[in-house]
Order: sequence, then C-alpha cells, then structure tokens
Amino acid sequence: MIWAAVAWAPVVFAESSKPGCPAKQHCISREGLVKEAFCKVDTVKGGTAGVLAIVWETLKGPACLGMRYLSAGESHGPALVGIIEGLPAGLTIKEDYINQQLVRRQGGYGRGGRMSIEKDRIKILSGVRFGKTTGSPLALLIENKDWLNWQKVMSPDPLDETGERKVTSPRPGHADLAGGIKYFHRDLRNVLERASARETAMRVAVGSIASLLLAHFHIISAGFVVAVGDVSASPRGSELRASVIKEKTANSLFYCLDGEAEQLMREKIDQARKRGDTLGGVFEVLVEGLPPGIGSHVHWDRRLDGRLAGALMSIPGIKGVEIGLGFSAAGRPGSLVHDAIVLDDHNKISRSANHAGGLEGGITNGQAVILRAAMKPIPTLKKALPSIDLATGKIKDAAVERSDICAVPAASVVGEAVVAWEIAKAFMEKFSGDSMAEVEMAWHNYMELAKRYLGGNKGIQDIGEM
Repeated sequence: MIWAAVAWAPVVFAESSKPGCPAKQHCISREGLVKEAFCKVDTVKGGTAGVLAIVWETLKGPACLGMRYLSAGESHGPALVGIIEGLPAGLTIKEDYINQQLVRRQGGYGRGGRMSIEKDRIKILSGVRFGKTTGSPLALLIENKDWLNWQKVMSPDPLDETGERKVTSPRPGHADLAGGIKYFHRDLRNVLERASARETAMRVAVGSIASLLLAHFHIISAGFVVAVGDVSASPRGSELRASVIKEKTANSLFYCLDGEAEQLMREKIDQARKRGDTLGGVFEVLVEGLPPGIGSHVHWDRRLDGRLAGALMSIPGIKGVEIGLGFSAAGRPGSLVHDAIVLDDHNKISRSANHAGGLEGGITNGQAVILRAAMKPIPTLKKALPSIDLATGKIKDAAVERSDICAVPAASVVGEAVVAWEIAKAFMEKFSGDSMAEVEMAWHNYMELAKRYLGGNKGIQDIGEM
C-alpha cells in the first residue's frame, strides 16, 4: 500500500542527508520519490501514523509534472528568453506562425516608437528537431534590437555604472514605487525593466506554441478588441466562429469587428495623444472546439475559470476579467442567467444559450469559452502626473519613458496567448502523454465516451455498463 501510494505520487520537494539516499533537490522522479520515502521510514516513529505522515509529505508538494514555462529578460536588455517544459514529443512547430503572432502583438493603432525599432522573431535553441518537438525542454530567444542603444545603461558589469537614465520619480499606476519598496531599489529602472510589458513578447511566443498543440485537436482561439476608451464595438464576437474572427480582424488597425467603431477609436486615440494622455479598453477572447470536461471542480486551484482569470489578470494593465455574461449577470434573475439543458434536433444533450461562457463549476461544458478583460490606460503619461523624487524627497513630475498611447489591440494578442497556454496545460492534464500518439489516443477515447454520454439516457447507461 505504501509503495502504491508513493509510486504514483506527483513530483515534490524533498530533501535527505542519509547515506545512499537522494540528495536535496527541487524536483525528483517517481522512482526517486519511492527511494526517498523508504529512506525516511526507519527514522519515523509512530507506526501507521508515521507511515501516513511519509505519504502526506510525499504527496503534498507542488507538482512539477505537466506543462510549465519560465521567462527572463528586461525591456532594454539583450534578449528575452523562455524555457517550456512538458510538451509531448512529435508536435509540429511552425516558426512562421509564432512570428506572425509576434508581429500582431507589435501592431495596432496607438503604439509607440519602440515598435519601429523591434522586429521580433523567435529563435528556437533546443527541443525541436526537423520541425517537431523531441520531448525535451524548448529554449526560446527573442533579441532586443534596442539593446545596442542601452548596453552601458543595462550592463551587468559594475564598472559600467554611471547613473545614466536613472529613474527616481515613480509613475502612478506603474510597479515603480511598489517594486522599489519591495526590493529596496533606489534606481527604479531595476523595477520597470522587468515590469514592462516588453516581457509579454515571450508570453506570446509561448502561447503560440500552446495554440499549435490545441489546433491539432481542432481547438481554436481568437482575441479581438471590443472597446477603446468610451467607444464600444457592436457585440458580435460570440456569434462568429473563431476562424471568421481571425479573418475579419487580420487587416484591422484595432483587431476589431466593427469598422464604424474603429474610426471613433482612432479619433479618441489621436485626441489623447495631443493631450499627452493614454487610453485603456476591453478585449475579448473566444475559444471554440473545447470538449466538455477540461478543468475540475474538486480543488480551487484546478478550476479552469480561476486559472484563466488569473492568466489574464497577470497581463500588465489588466484590472478586470469577465466570463460569459460576467458582471451583467449580477443584475439579472437566475432564470435569465443560467443556460437551460435541452435536447437538440438529434435528441442529444445541448444548451439553450451560452451565458456561462463555456465554463460551469470550473469545467468546460462543451460550448465556446468566452472571456473579456479590461485594460487600464497606460501609466506612462507624456503630461506626467505629480510624484516624489526619491533622491531628494521633493515633489516632482513622474518619470516619462517611451511608451504607447493605447495598447489594447496588442493586449488582445497577449490575452489570446495566455488563454491558449492555460487551456493547453489543462488539456494535457486531462490527456497526458509523453508523445503526441499517446495524447491522441487518450483524446479519441475520451471524445467517444463523451459523445455517448451526451447521446442521452441510453448512452449514459452504456458507459455505466463498461
């Protein structure tokens, strides 16, 4: 019993100093867990309680299996780097597609001068051979062209420190002051370089790879703008297929479906630019093709709606997230919010609407997932707000860095990417495998069962008899 409990445990934090036992390490294999647990057995007192304590200590650590990624790099450093772990072997990687998404992120009306400098392209350093993943970690790199102008300012060499471009007047609404307090930085450039939305370029690259995985299973996502400032587009997105949304927004300056609203958005941005001001807005992400059953209700941190909301909120500037009806549901009676369960023309279980946005109880229900995120105006204002100079303690205008007037269109691309990553991660938790062949087999088997379940009472009985 002990062996079974430990052998199937996830990877956890562990440490041991006994001769012949595994050394301290952050993530160890299942085999390592077995050895680690049994190395502890003879030191634990208390019979059954001691054995249970071993199992609990082994199981409770954070799981290191599955998909994850890390990124590093500063806004004006030499490059952004990323490492993806957990992708199955055999996934086709299309560099052109990743680069297309990087171009989309740099587009949109209202962007600043930095976009005319950077021409983002992905470099895959490992984990892909002849166009397919090998199962080992993917190492990614995006060079910062502007690094040539910042080599001395951002140098790691202590002999290069001159105080040039030092930032001591924090910008209201930015991470400057909070980050400075947290890390005790006198030069707030140490905060803003990483807090900058420049890092989202790598998140778009990572999310694009997740999108390639999902597309293999006919799951497609599309992000688009629904509001800039007080100008709102007509609500059409949920009525269209993701592929149609992509096609209609491909040549739009705002990645928007409403041409008339676009013109008004453009005028608002031009007016804000003249005032030295900035504008926020709202974007929507639609994901179609998801099977029911992705995510879980059994633990708070496995609820997919929470994970998606957290991913969107992690984008710089995002201050609110809605799913389905979102906040408007709070003002309606339940009878006008919840989607009735009905039988369609083929006598299969279906829904009367999609007010839930494709998620119920933290689990996909088979309908399109619909999310919206509200982005605040960018906190770098050319007509700067009052602040404090931390070097002198006196009132001074906030620092002004090169920035955008409006980045909502770019944020819609980032939003699409982070949503794709979280869904792909949950997808792989459901259909795990070290190769695409294994994942495909698990997916096909589950889809057949789900199809029979949704076929009505007879299908449910058939599954119960298996």
